[in-house]
Amino acid sequence: MPQTLTETVAFNLDKYLRDLKPEVEAALDASIAVIYPEKIYESMRYSLMAGGKRLRPILCLAACELLGGDRISAMPTACAMEMVHTMSLIHDDLPAMDNDDYRRGKLTNHKVYGDDIAILAGDALLAYAFEFIAGQTKGVPAERILKVIAHLGHAVAATGLVGGQVVDLECEGKPDVTAETLTFIHIHKTAALLESCVICGALLAGANDTDIKRLSTYANNIGLAFQIIDDILDITATSEQLGKTAGKDLAAHKVTYPSLWGIETSQQKAEDLVAQAKAQLISYGDAALPLMALADYITARKN
Repeated sequence: MPQTLTETVAFNLDKYLRDLKPEVEAALDASIAVIYPEKIYESMRYSLMAGGKRLRPILCLAACELLGGDRISAMPTACAMEMVHTMSLIHDDLPAMDNDDYRRGKLTNHKVYGDDIAILAGDALLAYAFEFIAGQTKGVPAERILKVIAHLGHAVAATGLVGGQVVDLECEGKPDVTAETLTFIHIHKTAALLESCVICGALLAGANDTDIKRLSTYANNIGLAFQIIDDILDITATSEQLGKTAGKDLAAHKVTYPSLWGIETSQQKAEDLVAQAKAQLISYGDAALPLMALADYITARKN
């Protein structure tokens, strides 16, 4: 019988994350060895292994298992998602972008290794992500792997993350940014990679067009909700809680969801997006419990 939205409380997300996160950490740790020239590999590993929620690889694995796929075969793609995400963080923190000194409670990559190595570390992680999917994925038909690589490329390029970042930079300091423009930025800058995590996991398991449509809606909704909560936490949380500098958006005169709607309305919109995301999963029954619980986690998180 289909799972109702209120029944997700029966799923123990804490246990799920405790079981799965060490597998992701071990796979990431094994993915990059330090060889000559050591500095670049050390820089890549410094940020890749800096901790974090590992939400993106876990979403990838959960989506694969939703459709009956094997999470072992999805692990290289899950790791690649974290490599791409780490690249985006390294580059976001650079002086030419957000100019931040801390990430996950540690000095940012460029503060440790310099701007030049940080840029190259990000470049190397991005390139290696695609190599890792192509070279390490086992037991999956080649045409599925090709679809995964194409989807991830689309999510990162000017059609996705890069395009969203460009519009974000262009809007910085402008007082007349509309909600529509802000949503464009975050559908591309934030949601696109989260969507790719979910869709690529599903593709590895042989998702059909109906699955892709449902999961794309799910992922885009949780991606926007994630950004709304990020904007709220930038105002309400401390730097210690966030592991990065709080109040950066206000200092940079960036338009955010709370600046347009206020904190209370922004929180409600995030919760509405999560409810709409979960509604896409009802027909999958118990198999969707991890993805439903992860959607709830988006609005409940404190960092």
